[in-house]
Amino acid sequence: MTNPWRATVLTLFPDMFPGPLGVSLAGRALAGGLWQLEARDIRASATDRHRSVDDTPAGGGPGMVLRADVLAAAIDAAKIDPERPRLLMSPRGRPLTQARIVELARGPGPLIVCGRFEGVDQRVIDGRGLEEVSIGDYVLSGGEIAAMALIDSCVRLLPGVMGKEASGTEESFSDGLLEYPQYTRPQLFEGAPIPDILTSGDHAKVASWRRAQSEALTAARRPDLWAQIPSKAPNRAGRQKTPKNKTDG
Repeated sequence: MTNPWRATVLTLFPDMFPGPLGVSLAGRALAGGLWQLEARDIRASATDRHRSVDDTPAGGGPGMVLRADVLAAAIDAAKIDPERPRLLMSPRGRPLTQARIVELARGPGPLIVCGRFEGVDQRVIDGRGLEEVSIGDYVLSGGEIAAMALIDSCVRLLPGVMGKEASGTEESFSDGLLEYPQYTRPQLFEGAPIPDILTSGDHAKVASWRRAQSEALTAARRPDLWAQIPSKAPNRAGRQKTPKNKTDG
């Protein structure tokens, strides 16, 4: 029997976990043994009587920095297998994408370091091979919330977690596009009906409509994503029009 997917989190606030990961899909999967979570206290690797984990920045400046020796000791104490990714949640990291989430979900599960203060001593990032990952262009108080977002994104893709297999493939970013609009009953809500095509029973037309909607939304809201879609993609920003010949009416 293979070992379940496992997330090992290094944090100064282990009591924050499982938090939201203990409810809904992730929580049921955790209780059912489909994945495992280990929250380890970085402060347990401190060596002085005050359990100090940080110090002032070399070269001056505001705030404090997580010490390399303490964090390295915490990483080593976790004793994770070499094939498991080592991540550091950081606003300067590479943006997290659905493609990277799929990779992580297919693997054995990562070790995730949650930073605090002004950051982490660069020497432990380099010395322990930490991959810096960002969930957006903004700054949080610490990496814990970012780690939860990453873990939740992975867990929902694990076999047996979601009710329908298609749920993980027909959604935003699964093919580089934002998801199409969704509707359900009632048929008429505050004067707005469900689009007729969705209740037509014509699956081919529904699929075409959804693709066109996804492309239009992506082009309008996420031009950065849209720029990565090959120009030959069908239904770009709707349906591509064939230029009229001068002899056409």
